[in-house]
Amino acid sequence: MLEQLLIFTRGGLILWTCKELGNALRGSPIDTLIRSCLLEERSGSASYNYDAPGASYTLKWTFHNDLGLVFVAVYQRILHLLYVDDLLSVVKKEFSEIYDLKRTSYNDFDDIFQQLKKEAEARAEEMKKSKQVGKSMNNNLARKLGNVLNGNMDGGNKKKSGGEPGNDRDSGNFKGRPLENGNISNNHIGKGEETMMVKNNGKENGISNTGAFDVNKLQKLRSKGGKKTETVSNKVSKEEPKKITKKNRVWDDSPKEAKLDFTDPGSENGEQHIAVVAADQGESMMDKEEIVSSDSESESEEEETSKNNKVDGKKKGWFSSMFQSIAGKANLENSDLEPALKALKDRLMTKNVAEEIAEKLCESVASSLEGKRLASFTRISSTVQAAMEDALTRILTPRRSIDILRDVHAAKEQGKPYVVVFVGVNGVGKSTNLAKVAYWLQQHNVNVMMAACDTFRSGAVEQLRTHARRLQIPIFEKGYEKDPAIVAKEAIQEASRNGSDVVLVDTAGRMQDNEPLMRALSKLIYVNSPDLVLFVGEALVGNDAVDQLSKFNQKLGDLSPSPDPRLIDGILLTKFDTIDDKVGAALSMVYISGAPVMFVGCGQSYTDLKKLNVKSIVKTLLK
Repeated sequence: MLEQLLIFTRGGLILWTCKELGNALRGSPIDTLIRSCLLEERSGSASYNYDAPGASYTLKWTFHNDLGLVFVAVYQRILHLLYVDDLLSVVKKEFSEIYDLKRTSYNDFDDIFQQLKKEAEARAEEMKKSKQVGKSMNNNLARKLGNVLNGNMDGGNKKKSGGEPGNDRDSGNFKGRPLENGNISNNHIGKGEETMMVKNNGKENGISNTGAFDVNKLQKLRSKGGKKTETVSNKVSKEEPKKITKKNRVWDDSPKEAKLDFTDPGSENGEQHIAVVAADQGESMMDKEEIVSSDSESESEEEETSKNNKVDGKKKGWFSSMFQSIAGKANLENSDLEPALKALKDRLMTKNVAEEIAEKLCESVASSLEGKRLASFTRISSTVQAAMEDALTRILTPRRSIDILRDVHAAKEQGKPYVVVFVGVNGVGKSTNLAKVAYWLQQHNVNVMMAACDTFRSGAVEQLRTHARRLQIPIFEKGYEKDPAIVAKEAIQEASRNGSDVVLVDTAGRMQDNEPLMRALSKLIYVNSPDLVLFVGEALVGNDAVDQLSKFNQKLGDLSPSPDPRLIDGILLTKFDTIDDKVGAALSMVYISGAPVMFVGCGQSYTDLKKLNVKSIVKTLLK
């Protein structure tokens, strides 16, 4: 049974709901659909499943892009209603005819909807019956064919056993048959008898003699081939291989002296050297505004228009393309959008966006543009690019505040430290970027303490101790082979006693498929309830970004004993200075997790940490 059907504008104004279907929905499936699919550019999917306590719903929707309307149907997932897609299409068609921008109430649509629903249900029943009839007919035909084939096989076996005794070579029934030389064979097989045997067998089996196989010809070909191979091998053996002599290595006379020891020269406490480091590092890039030049945008637009002009000139005549650009196209169809979307998908994939994400984005853009009227003096490619740019900006823009400093001060007023846990796979730079975050917080007069909870990797505690000594930050450590959840808990208690504002928890790197380590991480998050869980990921990854983040979230949810488990809250992208224009990992990670990119690591020094510039990323992706 259909639970609810809703019509509303893209601005959020509800125009009509079916009063007879006014069932009380458990949870908020419509709001979740808007937040998770429509606003996050996942509207290219066919349906959306919503789980609530005691109910599971399936939501289907369609758009009228020209009028800016959204039609949503909700039904119980277990029912598998066949007529919902058909009902949505006919409701969209009928409602668009009576829609008026000035009207806000459509009570007269109730009777029309009831009639449309009955017709859709009747069509679904007829289709179901026709499928059942077709299945029964196919089964009957299959049975008849099986019987016929079985009868033919039985008849053929009888013929072979009774009517063709001469097929057996060992029975001696070849006696008295003429051979090629005119003699009659008895028990002796004469010259050329093999060829005649093949020919006779071909006649008996109904095969023409033109395609018969000749053994003599095969033997001649073999002998010729053998001679050729012998000559080739002789030639190869005659040619002696050339001796390759190794050239002597030439060393430079005066090599440049390079500094190989980067350890601190001072005393063990390193107080004098730390003051120098703090003075040299300067202001963190987090507090600097990045200026994006518009030169790249104008160049890309010129290139795009020139390409489109060439393509349009090949496909259409000059007059038709000019007329269409002036008059505008009536309504955009999927076939019109396909070439431009395919080019956009290829471009996104060359920028290191995961293939699955690029495909879903193009489907979402197509669904938002299909049926929309193309304005005059505009091209389809520019319209698609503008829609994709809006979609990318909407995805990469954080849905909530990511002002950590404000959250730190709010936690300080409550008398507790603000806890940040850094998680991620092996070798992405968690400890280094934790030190960068600590340096940035120090710049804003925040008391920071590090917690060395990577008790698995050798050298991890010493690495974090070095960063803490250089930045003059207290560190809490318990050594190796300890429970990281207990170490983090004791670190938070120590921070509360010492008056530290922020605790930065370093964890061991782990692959997303390593269940014991993922279970330990889930326990650490469950026991300590951190304020922020940061996933540290490389900007170099492509398709693996989807696998890493989705499985991290899945494991954190499945292995947590809490009914409402904590998942990843934000992303820290590392090695951003090594990727040039391959910035697609940021889009893939944000799309798959819904978490914003809060920090971007772009170098080796403590100041090389900055915010994600959404405009710059979008321009780079579409360039």
